[in-house]
Amino acid sequence: MGLALGLVGLPNAGKSTLFNALTHGGAVVASYPFTTIEPNLGQAVVSDDRLNAIAGVIHPERLVPATIQFIDIAGLVQGAATGEGLGNRFLSHIREVDALVHVVRAEGEVDPVRDAELVETELALADVETIEHAVDRALDRAKSGDTAARVQAASLQALAERLEQGVPVRRQVVDGQIADAVRELRLLTAKPVLYVVNVDEAGLPDGGPPAAALRTLAERQGAGCLVLAARLEAELHDLSDEEARAYLAAVGLAEPGLPRLIRASFDLLGLVSFFTVLSHEVRAWPIPRGTHAVDAAGRIHTDMAQGFIRAEVIAWDALVAAASLRAARERGLTRLEGRDYVVRDGDVITFRFAT
Repeated sequence: MGLALGLVGLPNAGKSTLFNALTHGGAVVASYPFTTIEPNLGQAVVSDDRLNAIAGVIHPERLVPATIQFIDIAGLVQGAATGEGLGNRFLSHIREVDALVHVVRAEGEVDPVRDAELVETELALADVETIEHAVDRALDRAKSGDTAARVQAASLQALAERLEQGVPVRRQVVDGQIADAVRELRLLTAKPVLYVVNVDEAGLPDGGPPAAALRTLAERQGAGCLVLAARLEAELHDLSDEEARAYLAAVGLAEPGLPRLIRASFDLLGLVSFFTVLSHEVRAWPIPRGTHAVDAAGRIHTDMAQGFIRAEVIAWDALVAAASLRAARERGLTRLEGRDYVVRDGDVITFRFAT
């Protein structure tokens, strides 16, 4: 499925409203639980001023921005880890994603910290059960004399004990052979998390005391946190640019919440963007931070990775200042890099490869 984020939270937290605003996905929105049964999938465009700046000097026929996949997963309820509310089915969907966007309502009479902790507890309970099964399997191997399996069982048991004490796996030190075992288990509390505090318009721009309390919880959970109004974000799509700016100014916002959420999600996944420039197209390519040039070439096409020769690289702002790729080359602003070059955020790359 590629890199993806799952929208999680209690029923009616605003996940599907937010999903529709992000992706124009058309997910059903209703005021009763389990409106979402099967997960909804959609792509959100990553707004990037650098792409427009590059296009301003290249004048391509089209721009292709980076996108992020979002998955709207049905609301979790208390007891989800033991199957309540189709919980096991929903939790299996969460295991497939790379990071979680945890949507929490903070309007009316709800207690957002309580609601957030309820979901976190269900994720932790599901992880404890998964780890216990892994411990049993390791102990079975240990009976036949596998000493490494015995060590793994002890390490996993310690992991579960700290989880039961309220420490998510992402806040625990996991290294060595146990790290590989944890990755294979696809534990829910090991995934990066971003809390989205869903407020009404009166709660903008900072979310007030409920958001402050959730920020404290996020710090304790090793998560990020931002505030937006999902209903307002959905309504902005039906307004002209001028009307949207006026609407945002009236509630004290300089920009909509969605671009902030998408940027935060991009960071949560540890992604950067590089750009390719052709006469007809300027395209942004999202890749994990630390990707080597040969693997970035493979992101475009496997043939480019297999026949990789070298990469011609220039920073996006240097290209814009030169006003054209040809001028940049004439001024010696481009450089040639090998297959092990670590791609930087904002690189404009032309790959040279043998077919």
